[in-house]
Amino acid sequence: MSKKNKSKSAKWLLYFIVPFLLVLLFKYISKDKNEGYNKLSSTSENNYDTAEMKVPDNVDYIFDVKPILSDRCYLCHGPDEGTREAGLRLDIKENAYAAIGKELDRHAIIPGDTINSQMVYRINNPDVEKRMPPLTSNLSLTDYERKVLTKWIQQGAVWKDHWAFVPPVKSDIPKVSNSELVANEIDNFILKTLEQKGLKPSEKASKEKLIRRVSFDLTGLPPSIDALDSFLNDKSSDAYEKVVDKLLASTAYGEHMSANWLDIARYADTHGYQDDLERVMWPWRDWVISAFNRNLPYNDFIEWQLAGDLLPDASLEQILATGFNRNHKITQEGGVIDEEYRVEYVLDRANTTSKALLGLTMECAQCHDHKYDPISQREYYSFYGFFNHVDEKGLIGYDEIPEPNITITQKEIEEALSFVNMPDSIKEAKPMVMRDNKAQRKTYILNRGAYDAPTDEVQLAAPEMVAPFEGRYERNRLGLVKWLFSEENSLTARVAVNRMWQQIFGVGIVSSSADFGNQGALPSHPELLDWLAITFREEGWDMKKMMKRMVLSYTYQQTSKTNEKLLELDPNNSYLARNSRDKLTAEMIRDNALSVSGLLVEKVGGPSVKPYQPPGIWEETTSGQGLTKYFVDSGGNQYRRSLYTFWKRTVPPPAMMTFDAAGRDLCTVERQKTSTPLQALVMLNDPVLIEAAQVMALNTLKEGEAKTDEERIVHIFRKLTSRTPDPEEKEKLLTFLKNAEQEYNEKEAQKINELIKVNQSIKAEKLYGLSVLTSLVFNLDEAIVKA
Repeated sequence: MSKKNKSKSAKWLLYFIVPFLLVLLFKYISKDKNEGYNKLSSTSENNYDTAEMKVPDNVDYIFDVKPILSDRCYLCHGPDEGTREAGLRLDIKENAYAAIGKELDRHAIIPGDTINSQMVYRINNPDVEKRMPPLTSNLSLTDYERKVLTKWIQQGAVWKDHWAFVPPVKSDIPKVSNSELVANEIDNFILKTLEQKGLKPSEKASKEKLIRRVSFDLTGLPPSIDALDSFLNDKSSDAYEKVVDKLLASTAYGEHMSANWLDIARYADTHGYQDDLERVMWPWRDWVISAFNRNLPYNDFIEWQLAGDLLPDASLEQILATGFNRNHKITQEGGVIDEEYRVEYVLDRANTTSKALLGLTMECAQCHDHKYDPISQREYYSFYGFFNHVDEKGLIGYDEIPEPNITITQKEIEEALSFVNMPDSIKEAKPMVMRDNKAQRKTYILNRGAYDAPTDEVQLAAPEMVAPFEGRYERNRLGLVKWLFSEENSLTARVAVNRMWQQIFGVGIVSSSADFGNQGALPSHPELLDWLAITFREEGWDMKKMMKRMVLSYTYQQTSKTNEKLLELDPNNSYLARNSRDKLTAEMIRDNALSVSGLLVEKVGGPSVKPYQPPGIWEETTSGQGLTKYFVDSGGNQYRRSLYTFWKRTVPPPAMMTFDAAGRDLCTVERQKTSTPLQALVMLNDPVLIEAAQVMALNTLKEGEAKTDEERIVHIFRKLTSRTPDPEEKEKLLTFLKNAEQEYNEKEAQKINELIKVNQSIKAEKLYGLSVLTSLVFNLDEAIVKA
């Protein structure tokens, strides 16, 4: 058939079939409107007993009712005045119970009265034109959801404040039937929920899997073969605890914990914006590593960063810690308005503090009252005011170091800052810090958030719905810290332990770790979250102790293997009947390759370094000023941990960004989790991964312990996966190795030839084959997933 005839035939089908389908669709919709919903009503009646069994005995407003109202009803009856209909607002107690209608003779909710409550009438109405939600909203209620709302009203429609704004209560440790599976209190809470859901916990992970998992979670590095063998041979009851203690005591622990904190603190080595010139903030990063390794209590860790300069007789270390507040972007672009950008920096500090420490989206109140949380615009600017007294510029010159700052020389390092690792080539460093030398500056509400539209003056204060502030604390950043860590504060401890839980288990007990507000996720285990929060506070905000408690739990030690029942009943593993399977972070993937190959330079602290990056990457994005060319470091610096990689905000390290690293423009408390083809391309082509594979292959051939191909395969496989390959895997890898050796040619193996020149006793094709095999194992799912 010719192209012309094919086109005619296609058009004929289009003209005939489309109208026919539209007629069928119209009939289906009409039938659905006229009959389907009426049928639904009778079906609901027939299935009432089954549905009723699933409805909780005592319907809870926060955990059962509010999620339904938020998802299905707030669009037309929520906080947005622009979309609100019928004068009904369901997100505020007084409005939800108020009289409605032209005559104010009806009520949506009448506690205990399902006959006269309009909500019950409308959500169960058989007439599709009267039923809520309306068809035009594209929203609907399930049979279960209608019964929950009805039963809630029947039981008295008890309203509760949002759970996160109610101070935590430490409940008793639950009693469980599987007491032999309890390693510590965490397991009691998890097992109790599993019993209620009809689920059973999984078996323990193998010792190989367990040491690999906990090594990455606590240090970001894989276990060595010696550590693995030692653990496998240790038959004592506390063998695992000894491994955990050793990991917590290592300097790698502080480095790994710092990698997470740098995301939150939006740390970078450049100012950002278009010109994006270099800044010196790495001494602050050295302090963070030291603080984690010394196990500085969390309250001090935060106090020093938010207000160290305001402490009585503040030490140089405490002042350096306040660099946290100055990690935001700063512009050097000519022509900008100085005050506009100065206000931007203050906004950034306020938003970072609220997100990182309170889990609140306070930035939503910058232009107007928060639509979902009880935070007014006045409260937002009262909070903003804590960070508004710094004498700083909005626009700085190209060679200017932003004020305020401190000067660090070898003298300061010897006397007070021994943790700062400054090389001899650098005479002094000038990191930015906080200093309230503009105390007379007043703070105003900014109309629509515009820097040049001040309205009412406000006094410094913190959100009252979190904890009382007025009249109790000083109106400065130190007073803010005291408020943050008061026993009345409902959020600080919860947010902190939730983020630790997220780091260990992959997802927080509150999955929306950046939002504990009304639109955030409900906690999967609320009693456990509160127990952990209060325990954290009672134990002196001891971070290492809390991390140890989490990894010693049986819940953490479970295998990540799943089955059809678990996938069906708990697809997201919310109830933790197994451990999670998470891809290693961007830093872990690179550091793992460096570590197992023997390339890793384990030097702690100091200025940032420049490992391999694609050539020309900075030139393509530069404005012509400052950092225009990227030069790869040498002398071992290119093999430092990823934590120390130079971070240019406008061009972050591309391989790390491919693996979901945070951009560091703003505070990030949770990274995205993606799986893309680009990640596979990085694993196969990144120079550091190729070099690591070649060096690992060379070392395997040189060491002499593995004398046969099978022994070499086992050695490489164990280093990369922490387990021994089974016979079938060994056979397949042997076949792959032989094929790779046969495919060797000098043109495709230039690097191999360079290595051979230094190691002439090793055959080129043997080194090439083993290098390709190592690269293959690097790319196995098991090698890049923390299972």
